Amino acid sequence: MPTPRPSLNALHTFEAVARLRSMTLAAEELCVTHGAVSRQIKTLEDTLGMALLRRTAHASEPTAEGLRLAEGLGAAFGIIDASLEQLQPGPLTLSCSASVLMHWLLPRMARFHARHPQTVLQFHMNYDQIDFIRDKVSVAIRSSVIAAPRDALVRELVTECVGPVCSPDYLATTPIHRSGDLANARLLATRTRPEAWSDWQAAAGLPAAGTPPVPLSPQESYEHFYLLIQAAACGLGVAMVPQMLVQEELRAGRLVAPLGFVPGPRHLQLWVAPHLGRRADILALEKWLAQEMGEMAGTGDLAVP
Repeated sequence: MPTPRPSLNALHTFEAVARLRSMTLAAEELCVTHGAVSRQIKTLEDTLGMALLRRTAHASEPTAEGLRLAEGLGAAFGIIDASLEQLQPGPLTLSCSASVLMHWLLPRMARFHARHPQTVLQFHMNYDQIDFIRDKVSVAIRSSVIAAPRDALVRELVTECVGPVCSPDYLATTPIHRSGDLANARLLATRTRPEAWSDWQAAAGLPAAGTPPVPLSPQESYEHFYLLIQAAACGLGVAMVPQMLVQEELRAGRLVAPLGFVPGPRHLQLWVAPHLGRRADILALEKWLAQEMGEMAGTGDLAVP
């Protein structure tokens, strides 16, 4: 007698519940009712003759058997989605942080469109880990401190240069000629990178031999780099930032970098979805990004304070 096979719909529903740990969230993702999800899970468990989920008041946790099944189904559905996308590719979508988008990409997008007028580029704002298929992302710009997906095609872009910046008015009232002058300044940072000032000190080789250390701790932290940069431009203190995010502000004179920039411990990478690596528009975007970041690195104002 043949072994009964569960329906693909039931398997798809179970994979969503196990991944999200919630029938409610799975119902929202699948655009069905909570009751429909519950019935699919019961039908699947009855067909297989075993419990796949442990229901609690706040979550639906997979059992050991359910976890094994969910892992296999996630991989299988990922292969199916990737195969379909190869036949019917979605829009070219670049994932990056809001700060990179606002301060580096958007000021350069006119050049990209001029070179590739037929290419439509969409954006996905995120600075953490991603799933190319689930998040519908083609490529992602990420810091090297974030682990790339196991199957990602990883391209090295550029070493991130970092340095302190402030408004010209702030510099006029709080002169900064050497690193020791920062002890008298109001230091700003972001919550996403609380170690920024100590990283800069290490990268700049501070303190110099025979010089007592000067601890640099920010007096105020902001949620994102774009808020930090705006605070510095408004004269609220000295911000530790990647050079790439303040090039336009430096060029316009809204910010100054009294101690220049030094190569920091991080570098930027481009993650490419493995099933899209040979698409012509992705290859064009990858080449353009490498050129733009190469030019940025070649014109960097480097200094050792």
